[in-house]
Amino acid sequence: MAVNKTPILKRCRSLDLEPAYLGYDKKSRRKSNRSGRKKSEYGLQLREKQKAKFIYGVMEKPFRNYYKKADKKKGMTGENLMILLESRLDSVVFRMGFARTRREARQVVGHKMFLVNGKPVNIPSYLVKAGDVIEVREKSKSLQRFKEITEVTGGRIVPDWLDVDIDNLQGTVKEMPTRDQIDVPVDEMLIVELYSK
Repeated sequence: MAVNKTPILKRCRSLDLEPAYLGYDKKSRRKSNRSGRKKSEYGLQLREKQKAKFIYGVMEKPFRNYYKKADKKKGMTGENLMILLESRLDSVVFRMGFARTRREARQVVGHKMFLVNGKPVNIPSYLVKAGDVIEVREKSKSLQRFKEITEVTGGRIVPDWLDVDIDNLQGTVKEMPTRDQIDVPVDEMLIVELYSK
């Protein structure tokens, strides 16, 4: 499986992205050496795509598949793409506050620590639907890891489209998010322009 091993802060610097969107509270004091350069139209489109891929931890082939799926749906392709990415199980687990970072969310899902509607799911790219109940497995609830996670993420604002019971380590997807509810600094229209060439 392909893994990007570039340090997080270095990647954030090169994409001009705040590490907070990935769950990191570190700040980089260095400036990107490319910050002053003028970018071509293609360069801007490519950067937005790389930003979205990096935030959600998706590689090129699955990302292209998400785009195709979004293109087939009714409505704006760019908005559909962002909603699809946001409704991935690892992203929902991160948004609910059951993981400190997006990478940790991917890891805990991969370790079969979560149930979706009572069934164990270990696929981070699993797409949740409105009404799905996501909870930490009974075996994993007593782990020190989740006590530490909830202490750190307790103050995190949970989006309106999710309902979370942090004490019982469970949450419900009330509805699918709209683009306005997704606070990710990505201009999805540039991604659509890039793929529609």
